[in-house]
Amino acid sequence: MKILVVDDERTLVKGIKFNLENEGYEVECAYDGLAAVDLTREGRFDLIILDLMMPELDGLEACMRIREFSNVPIIMLTAKSEDTDKLMGFECGADDYLTKPFNILELKARARALLRRAAGVQRNRGSILTAGDLSLDTEARVAVRDGKTVDLTAKEYDLIELLMRNPRRVYSRENLMNVVWGYSYAGDYRTVDVHIRRLREKLEQNPAEPDHIMTKWGVGYYFKE
Repeated sequence: MKILVVDDERTLVKGIKFNLENEGYEVECAYDGLAAVDLTREGRFDLIILDLMMPELDGLEACMRIREFSNVPIIMLTAKSEDTDKLMGFECGADDYLTKPFNILELKARARALLRRAAGVQRNRGSILTAGDLSLDTEARVAVRDGKTVDLTAKEYDLIELLMRNPRRVYSRENLMNVVWGYSYAGDYRTVDVHIRRLREKLEQNPAEPDHIMTKWGVGYYFKE
């Protein structure tokens, strides 16, 4: 698998590259946001590790530009720890978020989790999930609404597939964090709310009055067939 590491701290990039290559990954490096967008457009990456604060183009803008043409999983790195910065990263299409300084073991664990989910490990392949005008091709990991393909990030897809596979089952935000993300954000469950809202905007005819992605007030979320 091929990973793109983007950060203007060259020493940090060198360390991340060394550790990921020791795990058997192919690693390419860049040092600014514009290069990240260009390299992603030119080549196929299975994962991008993208710093927030960079010259030429910051990580948020780079992430948004990449999302215009690619759903590759993105881990955002930043020296900021405020919740608003995390939520902004998710709004721009990031799948995960890691605050500097971080433990390289945690970065590798998160990278493995995203790569595993993006590859569809332990999924029932070849099945089509359908509800009204919405369908998922779980082999191709593609969502279709009204006959048109809808671009979803890796985490958005994982979330809607889980809900569609288990209709009427109510998941708390903590449950969804543990199942979809594979770990806890130390109580920052608003991440789930952001992803649910984005899914409604992309998949529901009327996001304000959804037909499928429902809220059980005070409990969590569920999928209505």
